[in-house]
Amino acid sequence: MADSERLSAPGCWAACTNFSRTRKGILLFAEIILCLVILICFSASTPGYSSLSVVEMILAAIFFVVYMCDLHTKIPFINWPWSDFFRTLIAAILYLITSIVVLVERGNHSKIVAGVKAMGAALKHRGKGLRSQGPFLPLPAEIVW
Repeated sequence: MADSERLSAPGCWAACTNFSRTRKGILLFAEIILCLVILICFSASTPGYSSLSVVEMILAAIFFVVYMCDLHTKIPFINWPWSDFFRTLIAAILYLITSIVVLVERGNHSKIVAGVKAMGAALKHRGKGLRSQGPFLPLPAEIVW
């Protein structure tokens, strides 16, 4: 029995890591890293704004695990592409508002860097939400970024 578990483990690992090589997997991983950088910058300057990047990092990690382990096919009652789209849309709006507030306030360099990174994250979320849906969300040619 231990031999069969050992033989099935590389196939399971390959199935889980295949998603991380796709465009959507790379974007979700980049989102997690960007949220971590924003969290570090906000924690250094104004800890009150760091909760947004913590929540977004956790949600991005949850979606990464769901797609990586192919759970979105096992839980069909949730429309995963639309959930991911609305998550990125709300994140883009909140990051944009937060970055404007942080950039308007006068502060130290880490606060400015955090505001610029959050603005970049908002722009990244804006493009990711529409492009990463794949065949689940057909878009007219004039909406594609």
